[in-house]
Amino acid sequence: MHPSAPSSSAPLNGISSMATRLLLGELAAAHTARSGQAVHIESVGGVDAARRVVAGEAFDVVVLASDAIDKLVTTGHLRADSKVDLVHSGVAVAVRAGTPPPDISSEAAVRQAVLAASTLAYSTGPSGVALAELFERWGIAEQIKDRIVTAPPGVPVGSLVASGAVALGFQQLSELLHVEGIAIVGPLPPAIQITTTFSAAITTACTRVEDARALLAYMASADAAAAKRRQGMVPV
Repeated sequence: MHPSAPSSSAPLNGISSMATRLLLGELAAAHTARSGQAVHIESVGGVDAARRVVAGEAFDVVVLASDAIDKLVTTGHLRADSKVDLVHSGVAVAVRAGTPPPDISSEAAVRQAVLAASTLAYSTGPSGVALAELFERWGIAEQIKDRIVTAPPGVPVGSLVASGAVALGFQQLSELLHVEGIAIVGPLPPAIQITTTFSAAITTACTRVEDARALLAYMASADAAAAKRRQGMVPV
């Protein structure tokens, strides 16, 4: 057997949140081409992913927001010595294609755009929690609460924007990039940008730790940086 060959032909199985779905698909395919190790990563809502790991489903690797990974390490579901940070991911703003884009060049402009929107949506993940806190800080949460459309877990905000169900959508750029029927206005301005770090770790139930370490080492390597940028993320 070649020294870098996987110890088993069976796929390594992983689970992730939706924000990294396209990136992980690209990196998994590249790792397979390099090593011969098949990789299957399922992407679902982040809360659902963590729940399934806790429930004991058989995964080898998990990719979630860094704080969610830390919680799973604390509860004994992930190996503390295996955590690697992969990307930083920022939030962007989208409207339906053909709709005049609002000004989002400053914090004040974004606040005005939110107040002017007939409906708006944001993710159920960490960035959505941070946006809700921002609206509270701005003192407008009560004023806009009836206009907020909650996207079901795993349903992209971009699809709600594309269908016309939502006038103004906030989601991580990586999740908006390839959605048809929307126009990406741009990232949130630096003063209020919400950056999520996504990390990976190996489950304590994994029986192929060396194969899993090789996968995560590739995903964290400089060789994966171009794919991360293509998918709207910043390599760590």
